[in-house]
Amino acid sequence: MEESSRAHVVLVAWACTTLCLFSCVAAYSHGASLSACSDMMPRHLRVQLHSLSNNFVTVHTNMSSYFPGDKVPVTVRSTMDFMGFLLQARKVSNDEIAGTFVIIPPGSKLLTCFEDGDTVTHSDKSLKRNLSFVWKAPDQPIGDIKFFISVVQSYFVYWTKIESALVAQRGQN
Repeated sequence: MEESSRAHVVLVAWACTTLCLFSCVAAYSHGASLSACSDMMPRHLRVQLHSLSNNFVTVHTNMSSYFPGDKVPVTVRSTMDFMGFLLQARKVSNDEIAGTFVIIPPGSKLLTCFEDGDTVTHSDKSLKRNLSFVWKAPDQPIGDIKFFISVVQSYFVYWTKIESALVAQRGQN
């Protein structure tokens, strides 16, 4: 009887753990939460595992400079499938989120971290590899920027703040 009781407790504990993990995964299958805005970290579990090396995701733009108000194409390329992401443009001077995204691909949605549309995240769990966006610079000068993306390959495997090359603001005094 004692062994049967222990087996029952283990089975109940396993079921509760599985349900909790499923609930957590389901909660972020439709995009990052606002709590990820500042540090771009996934909020799946209290203790998170991640790989230190990333050589499969890159963030590109075909522009090395921009003027205030310009629209800048941004492309994310990956050699491996991933499910989730969070993309932002940030000022080099102070790491503040800047500008807004005006064109986003299917399977993604705009997020408001500090102003409408300043961040893009996934809207579903479909596997992704190559994504194209258009970012609009603010009309007022903000200085040089970089694009940053955090990518979630699976529940426990993610990379944070993968950065693009610097995009210099032109027309500065």
